[in-house]
Amino acid sequence: MMIGIYFSGTGNSRYCIKKFLLEYDRQAKTCSIEAETAAQEIEGHEEIIFCYPVQFSNMPKIVKDFINRHHTLWRGKRVFVIATMGLFSGDGAGILARLLQKYGAEVIGGLHLKMPDSICDEKALKRSLEENRKLIARAEVKIKEAAENLQENRPQREGLGFQYHLAGLFGQRLYFYHKTKDYTDRLKIDVKKCIGCGKCVKLCPMKNLFLRDGTAAAGGRCTMCYRCICQCPAQAITLLGKQVVEQCYIEKYL
Repeated sequence: MMIGIYFSGTGNSRYCIKKFLLEYDRQAKTCSIEAETAAQEIEGHEEIIFCYPVQFSNMPKIVKDFINRHHTLWRGKRVFVIATMGLFSGDGAGILARLLQKYGAEVIGGLHLKMPDSICDEKALKRSLEENRKLIARAEVKIKEAAENLQENRPQREGLGFQYHLAGLFGQRLYFYHKTKDYTDRLKIDVKKCIGCGKCVKLCPMKNLFLRDGTAAAGGRCTMCYRCICQCPAQAITLLGKQVVEQCYIEKYL
């Protein structure tokens, strides 16, 4: 019995895991870690495809907390890890795999997928619409191949192993570990632009946003998923950069 478990900010990881399961097992369903039934679904399945977006060669804080909070669920589970990324991860699948193995899971393989970058307030990371569509097309080819390999019991092992570990550690994680160690309080809302629609409040997976006197405000528990920034109709929210360059979400590139 298999299930796809995922966390997705702007839709990349959700898209990839659904595509993978269409190729691997059309009967399998998917479940976000944000769902109230996520722990129950994991408990009821022996084989799990776990997909998540890499941040600074690390996992988002919300993913790490979910794994730790439900640490008793993973013993004996067979897990294939899919890591999505905008540029580089090194051991994207490996960083999650090591945590799962700590709690008794058997990690059977890993897959790295480069997707459109979701950091929409940094100009240096932007690609053209055509380039992003090509990225998705290449990812779909990798997904099909990886699903076939897993069916034939020879799963890919991207991100797993010592060399990948070194690449992730020295490529980014060693220098940016503080970025994902805790939730951040650096989400910025331009009150002059904010129209008080409340869309960001509904979207936030951390319940970190709220309306105050008709304007959106943020607390200190942002997991940097960029969901609110990418979907704010007034482009009033930023995080790493100072202004929105391009709002990025998977539907835009399909």
